[in-house]
Amino acid sequence: MASPSHNPYAAAGVDTAAGDLAVELMKAAVKRTHGPEVLGGVGGFAGLFDASALTGYTKPLLATSTDGVGTKVAIAQAIDKHDTIGLDLVGMVVDDIVVVGAKPLFMTDYIACGKVVPDRIADIVKGIALGCAQTGTALVGGETAEHPGLLGINDYDVAGAATGVVEADRVLGAERVRAGDVVLALASSGLHSNGYSLVRHIVAGAGIGYGDNAADFGTTWGEVLLEPTRLYTTPLLQLAADFGDAVHSLSHVTGGGIAANLARVLPVGTWVDVDRATWSPPPVFRVLADLGDLDLTATEGTWNLGIGFLAVVAAERADAAASALTAAGIPTWQVGVVHDTALPEGDYEQGAKGVEGGAVRLVGSYREQGAE
Repeated sequence: MASPSHNPYAAAGVDTAAGDLAVELMKAAVKRTHGPEVLGGVGGFAGLFDASALTGYTKPLLATSTDGVGTKVAIAQAIDKHDTIGLDLVGMVVDDIVVVGAKPLFMTDYIACGKVVPDRIADIVKGIALGCAQTGTALVGGETAEHPGLLGINDYDVAGAATGVVEADRVLGAERVRAGDVVLALASSGLHSNGYSLVRHIVAGAGIGYGDNAADFGTTWGEVLLEPTRLYTTPLLQLAADFGDAVHSLSHVTGGGIAANLARVLPVGTWVDVDRATWSPPPVFRVLADLGDLDLTATEGTWNLGIGFLAVVAAERADAAASALTAAGIPTWQVGVVHDTALPEGDYEQGAKGVEGGAVRLVGSYREQGAE
């Protein structure tokens, strides 16, 4: 007869006690995202959110988004630094919701790992909680799943889903865009969480280790490449509140790059030439492109190249909107104008990801580094 103290699940590689400890380590950070709308605390089978506030809407529409961080987690694992990946996850999930003008309500997360290391899991969730706090999102639940034999003991992946709300007549999108509207670019903090398969390919090909010193940046390569995603939700919601009908559409520059993502929020029959000369891609993009023997233009469908969000606004309010966002800590500038005349000759991105949108191309040459 087996010993009563023998735990066959632990012998199979799953440590439920470690999972319980991870929850204890993250509880305080998670609770800080909870307002009076969140019921039941941490650890329930389901998160509860009081939706009675929605009765204040005339026609509330729920907005939802789900995403992950991608292969950026491989760099976190390589240098054993896990406290910023959660910010990236919130950026990828919650900042998609604000594109339609929705205010985020709550989020859940999912972490799959080969082995639960409590401090590591807690660091990941603390980062998620920090991002939720910065965007006004309640972190109401999550799951950590241990998958021994499927994932290595130091491997993990993260994903999340969030829900928000917007009044039906306040939804932002292509139908609000008009010819003459100005396209504003909002600066990124770096690579954000897209194009890391190319990043890792370049770094590996150059024989660089993530713990190696990156002379151009004064820190290690791992630290440079883990720069967390800038969060845009709070300043963009404030912009929509302050500028009302002058804000027409928003685009989150993620996978696919600037042109494809802008095309998704323009109406069919319109086009924009995005002027490269209005900005200089930050050094991280230039250094990586040089290492990979690539022209920056070859990476435009992969990296954000310094633009994390785009806002299409009425021309008469464009300067004021750019100033407001810059004052909120996000450098913002004009990169183009919406046209509805005949499409010029050239190579345009037209719609993307199943959306029949407008047409966008990047034109000109990037500003030299350090030039005004």
